[in-house]
Amino acid sequence: MADGYLTTHVLDTARGCPAAGIEIALYRVSGNSHRKIAEAVTNADGRTDAPILPKDKFQPGSYELIFFAGDYLRANGLAKDDPLFLDAVPIRFGMADPDAHYHVPLLLSPYGYSTYRGS
Repeated sequence: MADGYLTTHVLDTARGCPAAGIEIALYRVSGNSHRKIAEAVTNADGRTDAPILPKDKFQPGSYELIFFAGDYLRANGLAKDDPLFLDAVPIRFGMADPDAHYHVPLLLSPYGYSTYRGS
């Protein structure tokens, strides 16, 4: 069994705080095929309550996190355009080490975002 796992969190860089209530979906990607394997919602700390991909389900491969940020941006008065400039934010990445902790955060504002491999 692998000891690797995946965590994530969302920070609202426009307001300088964690982004609570953002729905997240995790997909396993193989070529043009996407298979949803997990869903979560960020808590008051902008994190999921548990790893979005725990150790017992971890497999090296290609993945995509989709952060459904539009409702959060609207609810917090950060975006009023229709359609929004950013709504669903996809991040595609690979995980190769079966024993590693991968952390993929989203730094979010209404008109831009960034990510990195965290710890």
